[in-house]
Amino acid sequence: MKPIKIVVNGALGRVGREVVNALCHEPEIQIVGAVELRIAEDYLTLPDSSTVPFSSNLEHILTSCQPHVLVDFTTAQAVIPSVRIATKQGVNLVIGTTGLTTDELDEIDRLATAYKVGAVVAPNFALGAVLMIHLAKIAAKYFDYAEITELHHHLKADAPSGTALSTAKAMAQAKGKPFQHPPEQRKPTASRGEQVEGITIHSVRLPGLMAHQEILLGAPGQTLSIRHDTISRECYMPGVISAIKEVVKRQGLVYGLDTLLGL
Repeated sequence: MKPIKIVVNGALGRVGREVVNALCHEPEIQIVGAVELRIAEDYLTLPDSSTVPFSSNLEHILTSCQPHVLVDFTTAQAVIPSVRIATKQGVNLVIGTTGLTTDELDEIDRLATAYKVGAVVAPNFALGAVLMIHLAKIAAKYFDYAEITELHHHLKADAPSGTALSTAKAMAQAKGKPFQHPPEQRKPTASRGEQVEGITIHSVRLPGLMAHQEILLGAPGQTLSIRHDTISRECYMPGVISAIKEVVKRQGLVYGLDTLLGL
């Protein structure tokens, strides 16, 4: 079987470097090109010492390398222009960039469907994080109060995180109604965090952190805590690889690794 040909957009980013390294060791996948906003070389040297075309011009790389899939870990502002270019060329998409709006997700779905390609968009590719959300959805049916604390490195651009927002929305959907919010003892204060579906989300940004999330659910006389900690970005790679292998079989948008896994 011929390998799935890949172009990595954001190849020099924190996750992008990990993606390049992981895909180079996957026999069913072949990196054929790379894209980064600012580059100094025309070729990117891979971990196996081979080289692939490297450019800041996504359209040029897609045209010359003709990949099956574009893997995108860039920024929310860069994703939609990239999606428009890739879908028009019949290239499938695996997107791990967070901060996308509902309208942007709708556009990705519309373009993927129109050009008959697949698009997997996931706010978190870590299997443990997917299971965390799955367990939180189960627990949500039995608790009326919940809060989320998400902790990330100080360079993360968006807050709350895409995972925290997805968790809150999934919990409310599983419950069938918004969570109750404790009555304020004083006038509302910004320190209480952002409310999503009745769940208050607290965002922490500090050097030394990577990606962590804890869901706290409360009821009279008891609390339940569900937590996931990312120790290394390599935890995302099995999910990315699964998405690459699956997206070439799909058309339209698949949102969330949980959907891909049938959870």
